[in-house]
Amino acid sequence: MIELDRAGRSFKVRRSLVHAVRDLSFTIAPGEFVGYLGPNGAGKSTTIKMLCGILTPTSGTVRVAGLEPSRRRTTLARRIGVVFGQRTTLWWDLPLADSFELIRHLYKVDRNTFRTRLDELTTTLDLGSFIRTPVRQLSLGQRMRGDLAAALLHAPDVLVLDEPTIGLDVVSKAGIRDFLKRLNAERGTTVLLTTHDLGDIERLCRRVMLIDHGQLAFDGTLGDLMATAPDQSDIEEVVSRLYTGSGTA
Repeated sequence: MIELDRAGRSFKVRRSLVHAVRDLSFTIAPGEFVGYLGPNGAGKSTTIKMLCGILTPTSGTVRVAGLEPSRRRTTLARRIGVVFGQRTTLWWDLPLADSFELIRHLYKVDRNTFRTRLDELTTTLDLGSFIRTPVRQLSLGQRMRGDLAAALLHAPDVLVLDEPTIGLDVVSKAGIRDFLKRLNAERGTTVLLTTHDLGDIERLCRRVMLIDHGQLAFDGTLGDLMATAPDQSDIEEVVSRLYTGSGTA
């Protein structure tokens, strides 16, 4: 469903060439739920932007759902959903329901299908009590549930999540995690999750990839990752050691 082959992205900063991502290769099969970790500046956001077609790779190839994102961005938009925890795709001054209606028109979802999907998402994400509330009046947890619903109204094959639980309280995090787990298990939606909250990884991801300085530092199961640790180490200690260590795992 997702394939990168020696993908790279460089930027010119003054007279220097900065390699945000270089020689990055991995594949994600349909139905996988993969955690994508890395410190700030490691290349996570650049990778996501290449997957969405916002950035064109300067080397190598990127394919999502069989499409080259930068060349087929409009077509890909119908196959992929994206949620950025620190930014919203909703209309700030409109009620949540009106944002959903606008999204229906953008994706050309027929009214009956839209109503069925919205009813299901309203129930599973518990949107009913605030669906008529302007987005600017929603709490962070409510807004995040609204963004998730908006990303899924067109039933994408791939869901890319960038820090979806950032700033949320314990109850809101648990609700989002439970929803994502069921979405992946019941619908087979392929999910790529970037997060600094390692609790998200422990509770959701069967596979973990770590990127550091634009290159892959680890790719394997969570169990494989923890097996590299001394006794009593937790996931945070393991990840921190890989970031500060040398070489690729």
